[in-house]
Amino acid sequence: MVRCIMPNADKMMDFVAAHAEDLASPGLSPRPSRRVAVLSCMDTRIDVLSMLGLNRGDAHIIRNAGGLVTDDALRSLSVSQRLLGTDEIVVVMHDDCGLHRASEDDYRRALARDGVLPTWRLGAFDDVEETLRHGLGRLRTAPELPAREHIYGFVYDPETARLREVHPREVGLRG
Repeated sequence: MVRCIMPNADKMMDFVAAHAEDLASPGLSPRPSRRVAVLSCMDTRIDVLSMLGLNRGDAHIIRNAGGLVTDDALRSLSVSQRLLGTDEIVVVMHDDCGLHRASEDDYRRALARDGVLPTWRLGAFDDVEETLRHGLGRLRTAPELPAREHIYGFVYDPETARLREVHPREVGLRG
């Protein structure tokens, strides 16, 4: 007997079809009602809306590996501010991240073995708080962002669900 396993995409499509009435958002603006954008890691243990007490329509949620301030994250944050009216940014990284202590060199060699030479870095880091401080500094000096006064950084512990704020070292930069 051949067992056919339904791909996740098919299951997702079936779910949407069965729950369209609950998922539809007629009249909800693409402009976040709380005027905030959140940049977070894509880790499956992080439920950004629930963790931060947000509802659909409250915030833009931008996710990538590590919750890093990459060029693409900066592009999305710029769109969020310049086109859709946000004026606050919250960056959430977390303990036990897959990029923590990963090897840039090993990753690049693995890609090269497959004939891939990306223009981007993995983004591995040794210190989550220092990496977050660096990202916050980049956001606070990014001319692409017209609103840089309210930028905050947090590290989430998925084991305890605690969130700790990471303050910049430079005086006067906290929003």
